[in-house]
Amino acid sequence: MNSTVKTILLWLVLIAAVVLLWQMLKGTTGSGPVQQLNFTDFMNQAQSGNISEVTISGVDVTGQMKASHGRFHTTIPANYPDLYKVLLQKGVAVTNKPPSNNSWLSIMWNMLPILVLIALWIFFMRQMQTGGSKALSFGKSRARLLSTQQKKVTFKDVAGVDEAKEELREIIDFLREPQKFQKLGGRIPKGVLLIGPPGTGKTLLARAIAGEANVPFFSISGSDFVEMFVGVGASRVRDLFEQGKKNAPCIVFIDEIDAVGRHRGAGLGGGHDEREQTLNQLLVEMDGFESNEGVILIAATNRPDVLDPALLRPGRFDRRVVVPRPDVKGREEILRVHARKIPLADNVDLSVLARGTPGFSGADLANLVNEAALNAARQNRKTVLMGDFEGAKDKVLMGVERRSLIISDEEKRVTAYHEGGHALVAAMLPHADPLHKVTIIPRGMALGVTMQLPVDDKHTYSRDYLETRLAISMGGRVAEELYMNHMTTGAGNDIEQATDLARKMVCEWGMSSLGPLTFGKKEEQIFLGREIAQHRDFSEDTAIRIDQEVRRLVMEGYEKARQILTDHGDTLHRLAEALLEREVLDASEVKLIIEGKPLPALVPPPPPSGDAGAQQVLRPDPARLPVPGTQPGPQPA
Repeated sequence: MNSTVKTILLWLVLIAAVVLLWQMLKGTTGSGPVQQLNFTDFMNQAQSGNISEVTISGVDVTGQMKASHGRFHTTIPANYPDLYKVLLQKGVAVTNKPPSNNSWLSIMWNMLPILVLIALWIFFMRQMQTGGSKALSFGKSRARLLSTQQKKVTFKDVAGVDEAKEELREIIDFLREPQKFQKLGGRIPKGVLLIGPPGTGKTLLARAIAGEANVPFFSISGSDFVEMFVGVGASRVRDLFEQGKKNAPCIVFIDEIDAVGRHRGAGLGGGHDEREQTLNQLLVEMDGFESNEGVILIAATNRPDVLDPALLRPGRFDRRVVVPRPDVKGREEILRVHARKIPLADNVDLSVLARGTPGFSGADLANLVNEAALNAARQNRKTVLMGDFEGAKDKVLMGVERRSLIISDEEKRVTAYHEGGHALVAAMLPHADPLHKVTIIPRGMALGVTMQLPVDDKHTYSRDYLETRLAISMGGRVAEELYMNHMTTGAGNDIEQATDLARKMVCEWGMSSLGPLTFGKKEEQIFLGREIAQHRDFSEDTAIRIDQEVRRLVMEGYEKARQILTDHGDTLHRLAEALLEREVLDASEVKLIIEGKPLPALVPPPPPSGDAGAQQVLRPDPARLPVPGTQPGPQPA
């Protein structure tokens, strides 16, 4: 419950308490409730002898009835001659008081509840308007103006996105020197849309623009427009652009614009959905009858596919700047930016780290550097070693080592043969990524992991490479069958990845005997923002052939893995025994085992948090390819 609701409930309780207290005071005296009688009933009660005492003050009479009937009050006519006669005949104790001239006090006493309610309401309104909650100003924009006292982020703090920085520098130059472009008839772009995967630095770029431009910079989130009250979103959009016009030239940054910019008329909500009204107002403000010269709108999203087409047309968002995952050069620059703040040891080579982290985004690399620094601090070291970075890489991607997990010798042996099967098939096939590390130490949900390190970044994948991936995925299951004489649930994830990869090869990438065709069109509910169904646009006979092709591709990989592991059974035994003995093998040690050479002597293990030599790779994922190069080992069922 937020502070606004709590404040409203508190004042309602106070008002109810005041009204209840007034009723109690008005309806009671010192001896209990007072009964109101008309004059006729009063005289009947007096003649019946039911009244014990009365107090007369002018025309007001109060008294006490007999037999616990309580107190009463009535009004009598002025100078009524028979009143005292009746009361004295019935033995009623009569007390006379001079009438008090308190008409104004009576009026004020009767008006007290109304005055209290008015005072409370005025106080409540002022509190809500001037307090921190600002509940009654929901129609105002919640955009925050970047203060000049805040620490500025400049383009020097942004690395790995050189093309995006060049595009945005033009915007800054136009704000600084508009006449340079206007003298040739050019006009300032009205909007810039930053598109890219999560963690690539879209918001950081916007902050750098604010630091470089030296113009007012308003920032707001897309979700800040949407409220429970109808029309508030559109009102906030109007107020935002009004503030922008007053401070022009300026930049307005909307983060996660897909919260309000989703495709209209799709999914839930209907034509009068509050988000649609907010979007309509945003469209009008960006390019309507009134011009917003000098107000540049910059927005960021990682879901450009769900945005409304009217929002993306020229004249609104004139430019779309893609902020991709960095390449090896960009990763090295990003690592250098984040490594400025930490003391590095002499053995740290950021170029090696950059080559070993393909697919990492800027946020991933920042987290990697932070984890390495924390690791060195836990070891009470004054500098960060290369081993800290390697251990941090494993921790970021696979989780902390679960050395406390109790595993039986039989399960450990199954895991060793499973991972040995993956590693041996990967080492023997020509189109596979180079093997990097094999471990049977549980990490995360996996009991063991086989890791491959690509030579360079991959953006497309050949059919030979994908077929090799299928064979490597099947290597663990085949090794269990051939040399442990049973099957386990540990290969479940391998089989799932292989089946999914084979189906994509058939249905999306045209890599089967069915030809270069795609089968199955995915349907998305834009409002929900996810695929919830797949439209079947092929016949039943084609569906049977698709299943046959998927099975053929997987089984070809299975047979290829079986052939390799059958021909090199002795090598697999040596590999499994070495894993049982050492738990972790790197690429050079696996190569020595395959060549039949002895392994070097064991050295004392490094500190548990150092994990020197551990290295894991997050692979790029174009065309929604399952992550290659990492074969998780057996997983608990």
